[in-house]
Amino acid sequence: MFVRKIGIDLGTANILVFLPQKGVVINEPSVIAVSIEDNKILAVGNKAKEMLGKTPESISASRPVKDGVIADYKVTEAMMRYFINKVSGKIRFFKPEVIVSVPAGITSTERRAVIDATIQAGAKNAYVVKEPILAAIGAGIPINTPFGNMIIDIGGGTSEVAVISLGGIVSFSSVRVGGDKLDKAISEFVRKKHGIIIGDRNAEEIKIKIGSAIISDEDNFMEVRGRDLVSGLPKTIKITANEITEAIQDELQEIIKAVKNVLQNTPPELSSDVIDRGMVLSGGGALLKNLDKLLSQATGVPCYVADDPLLCVAKGTGKVLDDLDLYKRSVISGK
Repeated sequence: MFVRKIGIDLGTANILVFLPQKGVVINEPSVIAVSIEDNKILAVGNKAKEMLGKTPESISASRPVKDGVIADYKVTEAMMRYFINKVSGKIRFFKPEVIVSVPAGITSTERRAVIDATIQAGAKNAYVVKEPILAAIGAGIPINTPFGNMIIDIGGGTSEVAVISLGGIVSFSSVRVGGDKLDKAISEFVRKKHGIIIGDRNAEEIKIKIGSAIISDEDNFMEVRGRDLVSGLPKTIKITANEITEAIQDELQEIIKAVKNVLQNTPPELSSDVIDRGMVLSGGGALLKNLDKLLSQATGVPCYVADDPLLCVAKGTGKVLDDLDLYKRSVISGK
């Protein structure tokens, strides 16, 4: 297979792989299952996620990327090799050039770890681009114009807020709050209020089905199964959408604080652009119902959800791959 360029959105929750002319060809959880005895990879992606919380002592199923950065170098390298091989074949004539998304607040050591892991996984050259830049490009924002554009990218591990002008980040803030923290807040709330223990996957399902950023008059509910804290036996309860809103308020306030922080540190000329153009929401967290309304109410600035918010960063890698020479001079750092 002649795959010469690959874009990778290396997220805490999901890894997306983009190929020119084909689009997003892989969208799987950033999870890998390893046999502890011989360090052999047993499953990656969807199959590995099914094992989370269900493995015996001889198997470890984990997320090697925490808060948007590599927490386990060797396991991340193995996971990336798996996905690169999946799209370009184990036997290939050319090593591909690979672009990987990284958090805007990444340190030089963390950036080097991503580049090294990508090259060890089979890349000819590895380049890293900051996630807010890629999210903005993928959302169709003209980042190279002399106007202020604001992007709020909410992933699994981090929420990154940036004002971009002339191809660069002018004002920026990052908080380690994302989809995973919202899930944990929901499971903790259910434990404290209803006395049952649920797993992260159950909490995520609740968030997706009935979660909302603001209190609603139409209070939907769903049945939730878990383990009773007192008896230790399985138990089913009903939980409402407004309870979920209550459960995640502290985490949402941290995101609002980050947005306000960026707005306060943005030069006046660019602030007026942001007010005119509005803020754009991307990432999986953008799919939380009414989050755009909550951010508009909190800041007084219009807020819009990007088309296909989950795919914005991956689409951004595709556009950078299409014009690699142009972006190499402006937004890319690499080896």
